[in-house]
Amino acid sequence: MKSSSPMKWFVSREGLYYLGLAALLLVVLPLFLEPFRLNMVGKYLTYAFVAVGLVMCWGKAGILSLGQGVFFGLGGYCMAMFLKLEASTPEATAIQSTPGIPDFMDWNQLTELPWFWEPFHSFAFTLLAVIGVPMLLAFVIGFAMFTRRVGGVYFAIITQAIAAILTILIIGQQGFTGGVNGITDLQTLMGWDIRTDEARTTLYFICVGMLFLVLFVARFIQNSKLGRILVAMNAQEMRVRFSGYDVAAFKIFVFCLAAAFAGIGGAMFTLLVGFMSPSFIGIVASIEMVIFCALGGRLSILGAVYGALLVNAAKSGFSESFPELWPFAMGALFIGVVLAFPNGMAGLYKSYVMPLEDRIFKRKKSVKAEMSKVKTAEQPAAAKPNDEKSDDYDPMIDSYSPEKS
Repeated sequence: MKSSSPMKWFVSREGLYYLGLAALLLVVLPLFLEPFRLNMVGKYLTYAFVAVGLVMCWGKAGILSLGQGVFFGLGGYCMAMFLKLEASTPEATAIQSTPGIPDFMDWNQLTELPWFWEPFHSFAFTLLAVIGVPMLLAFVIGFAMFTRRVGGVYFAIITQAIAAILTILIIGQQGFTGGVNGITDLQTLMGWDIRTDEARTTLYFICVGMLFLVLFVARFIQNSKLGRILVAMNAQEMRVRFSGYDVAAFKIFVFCLAAAFAGIGGAMFTLLVGFMSPSFIGIVASIEMVIFCALGGRLSILGAVYGALLVNAAKSGFSESFPELWPFAMGALFIGVVLAFPNGMAGLYKSYVMPLEDRIFKRKKSVKAEMSKVKTAEQPAAAKPNDEKSDDYDPMIDSYSPEKS
């Protein structure tokens, strides 16, 4: 949707949806939730970064990745390495056999800090690594797969295998990674105690701010020519290729973009929760991330946020009473979403709520009237029907979706 000024966008239907989400996250929840529950919501929002990336990668470009937990975990581990080094000063680790290194390294009889840990003494390098390391791995995977035209279910299986391999590697290299326990006992960030309620509340607002930055980046790409090429590539890849576009390059780009979003989410997760372990990298965690996207709506970047919030809230509530049944419930939920409403909550909202909004506020009639005036004033009388702009714009589900192709 194009507008002449930011203010017009904020009072548009799409802008109001963003303002509603901002009001929920920045005003309503902080007012009514205690710090512990607000921190849990912040943890749920870290998964929304992954879900938004999956909307761009899977919903728009048609690349289903079942290994997004890998990039989430890499971003989290990069941040955890910095925090662990900050907590492992010679004074704080004086009782160890080798002071100045993380405790799990001392337990595994390492006598010096590994070389790949050294750069994480720098916070600036850590911030770059949170985005750069997931993107680098995504580029290697994407270049190896997409240049050979590997896609569809084969690519999904390969990403699952990578998630399993990385989990096994992290657990096996206990002296370098903390093993199955992960990197724990993270206390401060640049001398700031992140374990207090005030710190966690501040980190929650930082997480919300970063999430909206990611949402606007995704929205900008979605509404650009690049976004339309991604969706066209999803619907008719061969036509896009024969039109002269490098399909592999576009796939690599969007896959790296989704990895960067996931890495940011993983770093925020480490800060909010205070640890990072391989359990957030494996196959189960990666499939859950796909469910967040599917339930919210794989064509809606806002729907992905609500999907991550609702599924994780349901998981917390349901697993407290029936922990052994939750995996089955997640599987049934994913199958039900795919079969019953493939566009998720955003699709249901579009089908049932948006028509009600139009009737109540009489927006549809006024929008068509304005568009008719613009067309009469700007278009020649002999304009072809194909030159007319589609009036079925949908801020919840992109009007260029494959379902409308």
